[in-house]
Amino acid sequence: MTIVQKTFSAGLAGLAAIALAGCSTSGESSSPPVARAPVGVEGTWIDARGVALSTFAGGTFTTVDAQTGTKLATGTYIKPAQNSVEVTGTSLARANAPIRLNCLLISISQLNCTSADGSHFTFTRRA
Repeated sequence: MTIVQKTFSAGLAGLAAIALAGCSTSGESSSPPVARAPVGVEGTWIDARGVALSTFAGGTFTTVDAQTGTKLATGTYIKPAQNSVEVTGTSLARANAPIRLNCLLISISQLNCTSADGSHFTFTRRA
């Protein structure tokens, strides 16, 4: 390799190092943090009438009145398949009546449920 080729190669390596240094991030970022995309049923959902908020987290669920925050139901859930959820619990709003729902995660933002008595419910993910 000639001196000119060695000098040229060293120059390219230096430029590459400068270019890569410009791509690295250090310190504070000027762009806002990106929220993690929701996973499965985890998160907060609102019913179609806008009356109740249900939160699913770590195998437990809680439903509260959307206006007052009064607890309406509590219980647990399991995910027997990727897009299905089985909910069991107690309705505090109905004299501690048992709750049993089978739900399908239709999309990342829609959850359709059917109760043991055949009633249908649709929930929309809350941002």
